[in-house]
Amino acid sequence: QVQVVESGGGLVQPGGSLRLSCAASGFTFTRYTMRWYRQAPGKEREMVAGISGTGGYTNYANSVKGRFTISRDNAKNTMYLQMNSLKPEDTAMYYCVALGSNGSINGRQGTQVTVST
Repeated sequence: QVQVVESGGGLVQPGGSLRLSCAASGFTFTRYTMRWYRQAPGKEREMVAGISGTGGYTNYANSVKGRFTISRDNAKNTMYLQMNSLKPEDTAMYYCVALGSNGSINGRQGTQVTVST
């Protein structure tokens, strides 16, 4: 089955850290650029970070630069998002997306990140 599944979210205090995972299956992982998106209630979806198929190129939203790190393990067909120095404004549902030449594969369930005291 072609899918990407997010995990790793939770409740964390401001300044804390979380690592999100996106497990891919059913397609050739290395041929896909991977991205993390997030969407908070009442707000538009925002692209958080992206990584090329080989992992050699990454890009980030200005709001997370220096705090978040995107990575991938192609041997495990998994992408990660290490989130440090979390802020309340990082609270959102986080989704992963695989982008290929034939289209995109979107995570369906997302993983909730809540930053609060």
